[in-house]
Amino acid sequence: MSRTATLSARALLLDMDGTLVNSDAVVERYWRLWAADHGLDEESVLKVSHGRQAHATMAVLLPDRPTAQNVADGRWMLERESTDLDGVVPVPGAPAFMASLAGLPHALVTSADERLARARMDTAGLPMPEVWVTAERVGVSKPDPEGFLKGAAELGFAPEDCVVFEDSEVGIAAGRAAGMRVVGVGPRAAAQAPDAHVRDLDGIRITPHPDGTLQLHLPT
Repeated sequence: MSRTATLSARALLLDMDGTLVNSDAVVERYWRLWAADHGLDEESVLKVSHGRQAHATMAVLLPDRPTAQNVADGRWMLERESTDLDGVVPVPGAPAFMASLAGLPHALVTSADERLARARMDTAGLPMPEVWVTAERVGVSKPDPEGFLKGAAELGFAPEDCVVFEDSEVGIAAGRAAGMRVVGVGPRAAAQAPDAHVRDLDGIRITPHPDGTLQLHLPT
């Protein structure tokens, strides 16, 4: 028999890659190229390539490398990922999930820049939320909580009133550091002990109440 977990919130903060959009094919394509160019083991690189801004991941992998080089390589990667959308698809259940959020408080909080976020959301057939926090709008990448705190502030809610949907280790850490509860999405999230975990977005129901509370019904 299927089981359901419930959480209540007043606003939702949504990661994009791995949470709403499956972009693994593109992400892995360019991180493998970058790893090979720098003599790094591709599989080791892929283990830490999700969730952060590209230059921040490069700083983790090559800590003695000048920041300017990481930033330049990050721009190179963003440019290619923004125009290579082959394999970008919605996470199962994402279209219905996003449709259920129409008119409810929610924001996109992603390590992608605005151009990449719009390209991937459009390719996946998903609406861009009215409120978004992209890479160029924060000073520090996830796992720093800045992006989630900014998203909550722009929606007008306290951190404790927000629930984050995330797939990556650094994203879940950022949500926790922001003082928010976290729903982990997909296999990467399962090992991070989020407040609740779902395989994907299929079957999630959201019930809005007159007092502004959103009741989340999550298949587990």
